[in-house]
Amino acid sequence: MSPSPPMVLTFAASDPTGGAGVQADILTLASMGCHPLSVVTAITIQDTAGVDGISAVDADWVADQARMLLEDMPVEVFKLGLLGSVENVTVIAEILSDYPDIPVVLDPVLASGRGDDLSGEDILAAMRDMLIPQTTLITPNSIEARRLALNEGEEDHLPLAECASRFIQMGCEAVLITGTHENTPRVYNVLYGADGVIQTDAWDRLPGSYHGSGCTLASAIAASLAFGNELPRAVKDGQDFTYETLKAAFRPGMGQYLPDRFFWAQEAPTQGSA
Repeated sequence: MSPSPPMVLTFAASDPTGGAGVQADILTLASMGCHPLSVVTAITIQDTAGVDGISAVDADWVADQARMLLEDMPVEVFKLGLLGSVENVTVIAEILSDYPDIPVVLDPVLASGRGDDLSGEDILAAMRDMLIPQTTLITPNSIEARRLALNEGEEDHLPLAECASRFIQMGCEAVLITGTHENTPRVYNVLYGADGVIQTDAWDRLPGSYHGSGCTLASAIAASLAFGNELPRAVKDGQDFTYETLKAAFRPGMGQYLPDRFFWAQEAPTQGSA
C-alpha cells in the first residue's frame, strides 16, 4: 500500500459556489498534495457576489465530526475558517486543547468580499479568548486585523504592527497580515513573530476582485506546514501558490473571480497559437 499523504483537518463553512469556505480548503489542500479532512461548521446561501444567509451547524455535530476523524486518522495541521457561532468556537477550542502539538492556522473570516458581516462581536470575543491563544499562525487581511485587535472605544486606524503585537500578546505564535486592502502600489504581506517582523513579501497587484483568496492562502500555508516545512517557508509557499491561483482566476458568474487551485493542470498553449 502507498503511504498516506499528510492530512489537514479544516473547520469551515460550506460555500455552494466552490469559491471559498470548506470547498476552497479541500481544493487547495488536494492540489498541494495533502489529503483534506473537513468539518462543516455552517451552511451558507451565497453566490459569487455575496452572502445572503448563514446557518451554523449545531455545536455537538461539529464536535462529533471532528472527534470521529481524530480518533481514526493522524492529522498534521488544523486549519480554521468561518466557524458560525460562539458555541462552535467553544467546542473547537476544546478540541484544539486536546491536541496541543498539532499546528493551528486560523483564517479569521469576518465578512464576505461584498462586506456582508459573517462574525458578530460575540464570536470575535470568543476567538480572542479561546482560539488565538492556541493558534500557531493567524492570517487576517488588514481590515480583519484591525477589527479583531481593536479594544472597545478605539478608532479603527490602528497600525498593523500594533495589531500583530496584540495578537502575539493574546498567545498567538505568529501573525501574517495581508495588504490587499491597503492603499499601496504593491501588495505587502508581513509576517510577525514575538520579536517583530520576520519577513515581508511584496506582490504585484492583480486586476479584479477575488472570492476565496484568504481561504486559499491559509489552506496553502497549512499544506506546506503539513509537509514539515518551517513557518517562514510555509508562508512563502502559501503566497506563491495563492498568487498563481489568482493569476489563473476565472469568472463563472456575475460577481467575483474564483481562484483556480488547479492552475498547474491547465494545458500549456502550443507554439504559435494565439
